[in-house]
Amino acid sequence: MRRFLANVNPLVRGLAVVALIALAVIVLNLGNTVASLFLIARIAFPLAIAFFLFMLWRERRGEIALWSTRQQFAFYGGVLTVVAAFVALVVAGFAGWSVTGLAALALVLTVLLCVYAVYRVWRETHTYGG
Repeated sequence: MRRFLANVNPLVRGLAVVALIALAVIVLNLGNTVASLFLIARIAFPLAIAFFLFMLWRERRGEIALWSTRQQFAFYGGVLTVVAAFVALVVAGFAGWSVTGLAALALVLTVLLCVYAVYRVWRETHTYGG
């Protein structure tokens, strides 16, 4: 049996695990538990990303302090704008508002432009010579 499971396509194995979990949720009537876990994950995931970014910043803050004022302003401004956009998205989700249409487009464009600005500053400070 172990050899059979080792030879099964990983996608099929993964789908079988998901199907077994879904079956257990349905049979044991755990819908409310799954909804609670989803709410916890919805809160914990942005916090985990924020913690990762904080640790990344803490590791490199000495290097960032050596950048010019314009570069620091663009870098921190871009990062803070992205954070503010995601906080607004989370608050809107908890308030029951749907972010669709032009609001969603504005959010995506804001995030993309800020990520591009941060990338450009990063590349500018890490281009040597030429």
